[in-house]
Amino acid sequence: MTFQAPLIIDIAGTRLTDADRARLSHPLVGGVILFARNWRDRAQLQRLCRQIKRVRSDLLIAVDHEGGRVQRFRSDGFTHLPPMRAFGRLWREAPETRPGEAALAACNAATAAGYVLGAELRACGVDFSFTPVLDLDHGRSEVIGDRAFDGDARVVTLLAQALMHGLRLAGMAHCGKHFPGHGWAEADSHTELPVDGRPLQTILNEDAAPYGWLSAALTAVMPAHVVYPQVDARPAGFSRRWLHDILRAELGFTGAIISDDLAMAAARVLDGREVSPTEAALAALQAGCDLVLLCNQSTVDDGEPIDDLIEGLSRALFEGRWVPDETAEGRRRALLPQGEALDWDALMADARYQRALELLP
Repeated sequence: MTFQAPLIIDIAGTRLTDADRARLSHPLVGGVILFARNWRDRAQLQRLCRQIKRVRSDLLIAVDHEGGRVQRFRSDGFTHLPPMRAFGRLWREAPETRPGEAALAACNAATAAGYVLGAELRACGVDFSFTPVLDLDHGRSEVIGDRAFDGDARVVTLLAQALMHGLRLAGMAHCGKHFPGHGWAEADSHTELPVDGRPLQTILNEDAAPYGWLSAALTAVMPAHVVYPQVDARPAGFSRRWLHDILRAELGFTGAIISDDLAMAAARVLDGREVSPTEAALAALQAGCDLVLLCNQSTVDDGEPIDDLIEGLSRALFEGRWVPDETAEGRRRALLPQGEALDWDALMADARYQRALELLP
């Protein structure tokens, strides 16, 4: 049986400590997520990624690197990518001499952005980015805002597909987020629990539509820490109804499901009571997540929350309160990059990369 490694954790600094190495070598840990605090320059990031891979070559090195205001690495040559709204505006506002010309130009630019994003990260040793955002811009959510391509699900789908194609050209997988949609709920799930009270059919016809249309192409999906009370009392990331019955069975998604950060306020209360990260992780895994994220905890009490989660999940496994999914590990490993990456100097001289830079809005 292939053992499931569902935990994605963080590290505190710009190089690994002995405590980091011990955590990353644990068989329940499947990946590490990097933040701006883990960045000084490209050479340091490359060394850090090599250190991580020396601990275990199969660890997934991930980052939230979308463009716009969500981009962890911004200096020492990294391209400042535009927010996704820029591609939606190009679709709608670019001049055209023939119908559809602006839409095609926007898709070409989105493919270029995906390639630049993926190729630059891979040149530094990073495997995976949590992008694209598939949320619709309803003009209601500040936490989503210009991270969304557009308010029309069809435009979002085609621009996201183009971005995903660019990532794949760089050998990088992708993660659509935040299923079934965070654009209608106004609250920020980092600090409170958002609620979207619309009926299921409205959500499926609008916000969740890109997940069905892209179900054969998406390699991963991140569910929202949002409650949709007409569907389930639990947030989507802890709901078997959303993850198994709708995302898997109805929409046909077969890739990895990765929880949003379990340290966020919206993930810390379930069924009306406050829960620990271990309880939240178990609820997410039992609902259908393959991987669970716990972020920004390595700097809290010397990483005690991470150690507690590893110990808690180990105990749940030993006591039979959690039964690993034999198929989940294959979905995790499918997120590792494909093919050899160009190093930074080779990338700077690459004709495709240079053309992609020219196409960015």
